[in-house]
Amino acid sequence: MAQNLALEAGDDISFSLEGMPPGWDKVEVTSPALQEPITLVPLKKGSTQSLQVDAPGTDHRVRSGLRAGTYPVTATSHGRTVATTQLKILAENSAQIYRFVIGPRNAPPGSDTPASLRPGSDVRVVLNDLRAAPGEDSLTVTSPVFRGPLTIKTDSPDNPGCKCDDPGTVYAGYGELRGDVPNGRYTVTVVSHHGQQTTKQHVTIAGPPVRDGGSSWAVAGGVTAAGLALAAGGVFTVRRHRSRKTEPSA
Repeated sequence: MAQNLALEAGDDISFSLEGMPPGWDKVEVTSPALQEPITLVPLKKGSTQSLQVDAPGTDHRVRSGLRAGTYPVTATSHGRTVATTQLKILAENSAQIYRFVIGPRNAPPGSDTPASLRPGSDVRVVLNDLRAAPGEDSLTVTSPVFRGPLTIKTDSPDNPGCKCDDPGTVYAGYGELRGDVPNGRYTVTVVSHHGQQTTKQHVTIAGPPVRDGGSSWAVAGGVTAAGLALAAGGVFTVRRHRSRKTEPSA
């Protein structure tokens, strides 16, 4: 799992360490978020990389029922801290929106919302939920910039073609911005997980209305997600395994 992604209460989890000094033999990973401490040993003799010990009877999971929040993780070897990081934990069965973007209809699908769009533009809306709710095949997107509510679906031509190698469930759909919307910054809202979760994005409208053959955007831009890792000696990698729940969220 990319380290900027969150885990959910009850998820299976694994850790690895890199950059350990020669001769190390054992590390214990502890956190209030873990069901139990996790032991790491060298991948092979003399290795600076680790292997997680998954002995029979071990339960390497995020604690079920854990309150959403950020929890510290510490790796120690013979009483000395060798690495630290943090785990972002979501409440069970919550959405995890990886992308929510609005861009020109005919532009190559991307991961960022353009810095601005012109009034009257034909647009594509894409949302990627890493924990989509079971049975939820379409979502409704609303905004003052649209002529009316916009439906995005999992069976859009952009799914799976617009995944851009992302995991998760992709919803996509097409619409048209109002030609008379004044220039400015507007909120775009989608409600998912059967009405339980609201996600907002912002779009900037700038320039004259689009005419036939005109470009629908002026400036490209976007926001990138930051990674999550702090280290003191070793470097943490955290991975989420598929949950052993009967109905995974994504």
